[in-house]
Amino acid sequence: MRAPDWLTARPVAHRGLHDISRGIVENMPGAVQAAIAGNFSIEVDIQLSADGEAMVHHDHALGRLTEATGEVIERTAAELRAIRFKDTDERMMSLSDLCAMVGGRVPLVIEVKSHFGGDRKLVKRMAEVLASYQGPAVGMSFDPDQVLALRELLPSRPRGIVAQRSYEDEYWAKLTEAQRDSMLYLRHGFQTQPHFVAFKVDHLPAPAPWIARNVFGCALLGWTVRTPEQRTRVGQYADQMIFEGFVP
Repeated sequence: MRAPDWLTARPVAHRGLHDISRGIVENMPGAVQAAIAGNFSIEVDIQLSADGEAMVHHDHALGRLTEATGEVIERTAAELRAIRFKDTDERMMSLSDLCAMVGGRVPLVIEVKSHFGGDRKLVKRMAEVLASYQGPAVGMSFDPDQVLALRELLPSRPRGIVAQRSYEDEYWAKLTEAQRDSMLYLRHGFQTQPHFVAFKVDHLPAPAPWIARNVFGCALLGWTVRTPEQRTRVGQYADQMIFEGFVP
């Protein structure tokens, strides 16, 4: 169940090698190109558009980085591609655009963002895109159902669980208690059968990722590493880091 060695062979640039002070925006072409130039793996997020396309964007809502506002899922791929990112000439990419740009030069770590409603259209589209992509790529998600979809729809691609010790902060308040409980302690691992775990670095060490790594042989990534202390922690307890804010 362990992920291939290339997943942990080099640091993973969180949302690409972005630097807003230099006009390089997360998840955008410039961040992808910078990561390729540095020979880093690239972590990106994908969201579903209104017409079923897999678009590269972290937030469910537009506005934090873009000139437009509203929900990503309420706009078509063409509409999303037309939106300008603040203070740049960058536009949103689709997963197909990303794969064409990377061309297998470095590994892709693709996080499937979820509304936790059981909709698998995003993973289905991801499977369609990756079916013709020859480069190294893995999928992962916080949502157990999306990880199960990765297992069922992309059985030939490694898959992972994104996790942390608890889900009590405001970001997770929209979920039911049952949904939050299902994510605790990697308890869905026997069903989803991950090849790797991406665990919140400040929550390491923890029993569940230790067992996944040392008993079941899953690779362990620590996210998101921003400080020397966090980098030391990853070196002690994980196989590789997902980083941002510096160049390793």
